[in-house]
This record gives sequence, structure tokens and C-alpha cells, in this order.
Amino acid sequence: MTSALNECLSLLPASVKNSPGTTELPVVAVLKQLEKALDKTGRALFQAPPGAGKTTLVPLALMSRPWLENKKIIMLEPRRLAARACAAHMAALLGESVGQTIGYHVRMDRCVSDSTRVEVVTEGILTRRIQHDPGLEGVGLVIFDEFHERHLHGDLALALCLDAAEVFCPDLRLLIMSATLDTSALSRLLGDAPVITSKGKAWPVETKYVDPQHQKGTGIRNSGSGPKWARILPTCLNTIIKALAGHDGDILVFLPGAASIRALAEKLNTIFKSDPKIRIYPLFGNLSYKEQQAAIVPAPAGTRKIVLATPIAETSLTIQGVRIVVDTGLVNQPEFSPGRGMTRLETRPVSRASADQRRGRAGRTAPGICFRLWPEHVHQGLLPFNRPEILMTDLTHLMLELSLWGVTDPADLKWLDAPAGPAVDSARAQLISLNAMDPHYRITSHGRRMLTAGIHPRLAHMIIRAKEMGHGFLGCCLCALFEERDIIASGRGRMDPDIVLRLEILEQLSQAPRQENSPGHPDRARSVLAQARRLATMLKISDRPGKTSDAKISAWDLSAAGRLLAQAFPDRVAARRTQKGLSYLTAAGSGVFFEAENALSNQEFIVAFEVDGNPKNARVFLAAALDRTDLEHDFAHDLILRDVVAWDSASRIVKAVSQTCLGAIVVRETPLSCPDPERVQDALMQGVRETGLQMFDWPKKTVDFRHRVLFLKSLATDSTLNPTLLRFSQLPDVSDQGLVKTLERWLGPFISGTASGAGLKHLDLDAAVKSLFTWNQLTLIDQETPTHFRVPSGSSIPIRYTDKNGPLASPVLAVRIQEIFGMTATPAIAGGHVHLTLHLLSPASRPVQITTDLANFWAHTYQEVKKDLMGRYPKHFWPQDPLSAPATSRAKPRKQHR
Repeated sequence: MTSALNECLSLLPASVKNSPGTTELPVVAVLKQLEKALDKTGRALFQAPPGAGKTTLVPLALMSRPWLENKKIIMLEPRRLAARACAAHMAALLGESVGQTIGYHVRMDRCVSDSTRVEVVTEGILTRRIQHDPGLEGVGLVIFDEFHERHLHGDLALALCLDAAEVFCPDLRLLIMSATLDTSALSRLLGDAPVITSKGKAWPVETKYVDPQHQKGTGIRNSGSGPKWARILPTCLNTIIKALAGHDGDILVFLPGAASIRALAEKLNTIFKSDPKIRIYPLFGNLSYKEQQAAIVPAPAGTRKIVLATPIAETSLTIQGVRIVVDTGLVNQPEFSPGRGMTRLETRPVSRASADQRRGRAGRTAPGICFRLWPEHVHQGLLPFNRPEILMTDLTHLMLELSLWGVTDPADLKWLDAPAGPAVDSARAQLISLNAMDPHYRITSHGRRMLTAGIHPRLAHMIIRAKEMGHGFLGCCLCALFEERDIIASGRGRMDPDIVLRLEILEQLSQAPRQENSPGHPDRARSVLAQARRLATMLKISDRPGKTSDAKISAWDLSAAGRLLAQAFPDRVAARRTQKGLSYLTAAGSGVFFEAENALSNQEFIVAFEVDGNPKNARVFLAAALDRTDLEHDFAHDLILRDVVAWDSASRIVKAVSQTCLGAIVVRETPLSCPDPERVQDALMQGVRETGLQMFDWPKKTVDFRHRVLFLKSLATDSTLNPTLLRFSQLPDVSDQGLVKTLERWLGPFISGTASGAGLKHLDLDAAVKSLFTWNQLTLIDQETPTHFRVPSGSSIPIRYTDKNGPLASPVLAVRIQEIFGMTATPAIAGGHVHLTLHLLSPASRPVQITTDLANFWAHTYQEVKKDLMGRYPKHFWPQDPLSAPATSRAKPRKQHR
């Protein structure tokens, strides 16, 4: 044995060195190097593959170092099962019981003593410890184990430790350990900390890829619908059966969560119920310690075990006897769900690093085999590492923790991946609305109480308020319902979104726990009820059913459901948009809707508990009714009173009301008796803008006047015609667009006392529009664009300045030929610059000729037209020389002309 190895072994307690196989673990060879790095720099990274011995031997080797005199090691394990298991293993190596030199602290379970030198804790526990004691009194080293899992609490705890080390405890040492790490980025974060690497110890593992889409002859059909894990269970079941028959050793099956484990366990127990040699063991976080241990220890002699595990078994745990791994390739990852307004677990493919960790579990004690239930080409497309939770999840809890720490801007701390700005802003807004944080992002006393609950801030706020209202247990039930899949997940029940239906099932189940005919999913319902009871115990809720008759009544006052949900989701309080519609407007300003009529769709106010996540208009899956009186009482400090004077397009009137509002929704509305006249005028003009000028009954003379002005302005756009026409450009714009832009000038002075579209019909629109013009401009318009032209017959004929396409370049004078006998020249307007277009009409007022050159018509065309007119109108006078004949407006000629 070399002197270097002896030096490393000297760091281990005697009982550990004498333990069989311990000295052969790869980590032993680098213990001295690791100890020196921490002694010199106080920071280090340790990378070692599964099976190297880092989780158990590193803390045992370091706990007696001089720089840890009278101080302990805190080792962070991401999972409760791993924390208990590694604490038990380290204690066994020392020949002690847990709670002596080695202890642990997980949620609702602590086993430590005054002699404890190494305390294994889970992530939330470390956060609470450092928040309570920023100086970490009595702690000399914090170890972050399995840091590659990148849980939100792990990133937070590291940021807080780095900050504490700079401010409160400069002697605090930090060690990050993992099998897979981005060592360069982490080293920079820790001030260029040294990286120590250890080789692993593993047996060869054969890898086989199983494509679920190409399974033949299995007799098991893959489901094309439902959760991802449900679709892969048939392939998983078939692979397990084949592996049992073709390979030795126990089987470890990786599944995404407890629901998939229960489903597969039920099928396996049915298949192997008559085979005592096959044992089925589930393994996930919410199982009892006894059940978890049964899955970890070696199988009884003569039996084989199948362990169905979540990713909890990827690292830190060695499950004795496993030589076969069946990996579904799925993991439940926390991701922000817009539909729920907070983080929820979503089933996603694993990363390549996680897949390799799982594969390695088959080669911990002997050669093994790993079945991956996905094609080999898919494996290359997997993400290389686990995506950090801090980039995917709701940051509400994180921001509340930072506020408690005294940090209002995450940028003030050091992060491996900094929280994203939009997610930070959203979390802050939510916390302010829950009264957990003030507008300056400082934590409130209520926010401190919310953190002690250990659940999402929305739900913590709801339960605290529910407890104050006397409905604490009902709040716990709603919280548990939120965290579990719907207990009525199929059939007609799923069509009814009323959360009260779910509460009624829980009430029935609490009164008759063994009821067999419970609707929906009894197992899920029992799980929800059990979780509600645990929450009630932890939060010291006194109104749990069964304690007293009065408490029982209070516990199941289901009418309070909407009130409580509104506390958790004030932004999801929604008011019905129309009397009979299915669409609602939320306090946050977005829309929600029911897909079909139901027990809630006729309610004036609801709380949308779960929606599909569409940010603009989301479908409601679960909701509760909310009474207006409760809404006004519970949100009295959040309600805003405002006077609204606005145009109502539906009724075409100016609506003047006093509104009581919660965010974007109107809770109560009463008429304003004396609205501000200026606001009424502004609202009326806004109505004109929205509706358009067609809401007015325009007099013909005003329409004609506008056409004449538009004609003149059109001349000014073509200065090549004559520069003097440019003066017309100064005339006001009376087009529809122009009048809308200048409403205040021409309409404002004329609508005093008017408050409706009907009232606008009585306005003097001609005077209103002409008020835009000066006297000189009106005179100019009359001179340059006369409304009529007097023809030789004495008739005053109207001039048409526009058609359906807009202003005419040459306005039209439509006149009977007989009325212009003797007229030699084409009439002109606009100072003689524009000739009128003559529409020459027959006695029946039908056009027979169109011309802008009357002299040419008389000289060349009249005689041809005359022949046609004489044939059709023989009784009328058609002179040979129209220039010398008298003009007439009479339908028939006088006798002397016969």
C-alpha cells in the first residue's frame, strides 16, 4: 500500500477502515487531495460517478479535520429517502445508531443529538436553517450532494451560503459533489474553486433499446391516449416479463411518479399473485420509512424483487441485488403552469446524464443490463443535462425567501443560473397581491407566516386566511385537491367544473372511510383526504371534522369554497360578461370561459381554480361560485371606487356610473346623479369616434357642402393645373377622417346637454361643420363652387361634385338639351379653371350625350343626336339651329314652335 493511500486512509475513522470493501472504494484515493483543497481555499468541487463512495466516505473523512473543531458538517441531500439512507449507512460504518455522530433532519422527521458531527438534511431544511441563523453557528462545512439535480431549493441554498460566507461566517467552507457537473461554471461561481475528480467503480452494463412503436407479438396493446406514462406501461410490463425470464438478478424500474408506480404495481401483482418468488416493491418519497427500506434491502433468499422507483433511485442509493434496469425514460419535472398559476409536475423525457445515472444502477454489484424504452436515435436528441428548475418553475416562493433574507433584487446574489426577469416580476406582483410583500419588495409579517407553512405561497395564504375564517380544514382539503390529479377525472363528472362536487366526495369519505361505491377515483380521494389531515396537523388547524359537533359543521361548510379559493387566486376572481353567456372577465384582465352550460355558468362571480393556460381566453376546468357579499367583505381593502363616464356602444348612450372594482372586474355599479358635463362630452365624442360619422342624420345641404369643399381641396393637390388653386389647400378637411380628428372643434360646442346617440340626431350639423370655416372661406366656397347653375331656360340646375368614388375632377351639370338652346360655351367653376361635365338629357331626363365642349357638340354632334330625338320625341321642338332657338324648360314646345 502506497504512502499516499495510507495518508488518505488515515483520514477515515478506524471502524470505517475495517469495514469490508470500504478501502477499495475509488473515492479513498482522493480524500487527502480533497481535504487539502478545503483547508487551503475553503471551496471545492468533487466529481465522482455513482458507486465511488463520495456520499458516505467524504463526510466521515472530513468530520475530524482541525478546521472543523467544535463544528459540524451539514450535508444537503435533495431527497428525504436518500438523506435517511445515507445517514443510516454512515452511522452503521461507525458502529453507531443514527442520531449519535451521524444524524438527519428531513421534513417532519429529525434525528440528531448534541454529539452529532454530520447532519444530513434536505433542501428546504437547509434554507430554513440559514434563514433562522445566517451565521450558521456551529457549522464549519456545508456539502451539496447530487447538485446536478439542480432543484430550486438547492440553487437558493447555495446562493444564501455564498452570501452568508461573505458577510456573516467567513470561515464557512463549501463543497459541491455530483456525478455530472458543469465544473467550469461552478468553479467560477465559487471563486475559481479547485475541481477534484475520482474514478468510479462499476461493472459492465449492456444497453438495449426497446422501441414502444415496434412491439410485436406481445399480446399487450399500447394506449394512444392518456398520460405519457400510461402509453408506455404496456411496453414496460412486457419488458419486465422478458427480463425476468432471460436474465438473473433483481429489477429496478424507473417511472416518472407515484401514479405510474401504482398503476404498474397493480398489473404486476395481478400477474405474479400466485408466484411467491416474485416480490413487488414501490419506492417513492411519500412512502413510510419502513416501506422504503423494504425496497432497498436485499430480497429474501430464494426470491427476486422488482423495485418500481421514481428518479429517487438515480443517485445516493444502492438497492441491493439489482442487475437489471428498465428505464421508461420519463421524469416528472416541476414547471410553471399558467393554467394553475403556479408550478406543477409535468412528465418530460430524461436528460442523457440522468439516463446514464439510471443505467449505472445495473452495474453496482455485478455485470448487468439496461433496457431503455426508447429508440437509440432518440437518445442522441435528449438534453445533455437536467434543466435547472430555476429556469422553469414559478419563482414566487424563491422571491419570498429572498425577501426574508433581505434581498429585493436577485442580482445581488451569486447564481449558477440567474432567475429570469419576467418570472421575477410576475412573482413579485403575485406576492404583493397576497400581502406577502410590500410595494418595495420587503417581506411582511403575513409573508413570514406564509413561509412557515412550507407550501406554495398562494396555498399558504389561503390556509392562513381559511383558519382565520374558521374554515381551516376546508382550506387544507382545497390545497390537497390542488396538488392531486382530479378525483373525478372521467365521465360526466369531468364535464362539471364545480369544485364543490369534489369536496362532497371528501366529506362522504370522511364519514364513511370504507365506502366502496364512492364516485370518481376513491384511491385519489383517500390520498387527498390524508394529505389534508397531515396539513391540518402540521398547521395546527383546530376545526378538523370529528373533534366536536360544531367543528364538524364548520369543517364541511362547502359554501365557503369560493371565498377560500379567492384568497389563493385573487387574480382568478371573475365576473360574467353578459347575462346569459359562458364567458367571464378575470380581475387580472384576461378572459375565461366554460365550454358548456353547467351548475356554475349562471353564477355572476366565480373563482377559476384551474384553466387551460391560454393567456387571453382560457377554458375553465375547475371553479367555485363566489358570493358578491363575500367578495366585497373579504377584499374590502383591495376594492377601488371609481366614477366612470364612458360611451356604451351597445345602448348607444353615455353611461355615467359609480363602480366598485376588483382589478379589471366590476363588483357593484350605481348611476351617477350629476356627472361632470365635460366628461360626458368627451365620452360622447369617443362614441362618435368608435361608431363613425354614420351615426348622424346628415342634411343633404351639409353633405353637398362637404363635397364642394373636398372638390376644391382636390384641385390644390395638383399645382400643375394652376398655382392659384393652391389657396384651396388651406380649407379645413371635412372628409370623414378629417372631421373625426377635429371633433372637439366643430362638434364640442354643439353637444352641450346631449348624452346619447338619439340626441345627436337633433343637432344643427350644418352650422357645426361650417363653424370650422371663416366668413371669407365660406364666401370663397360659394363663389368658386356654386351649388347651382342658371341655364338659358331660366332654370337653376344643381351641380354634382362627387360620385360613389369620391370627388369628381370635373363636376357634373345634368340638364335637358332644350334648356340650353342658345348657350354657346361650356360653363366653368373654380375661377374658370374647371369646366363642368355636361350630361345632356332627353325630354325624359335620359342622358343622350356627355361632353365638356358644348361648342363642339353644337357644331358636330347635335344634328346626329337631333335625328334620334325627333324619332323618339316627335312632338317636341328640335330646331335646325340650336344656338338661335329659344331655350325652354317646358316638357312640350309652345304652339308657335310647331
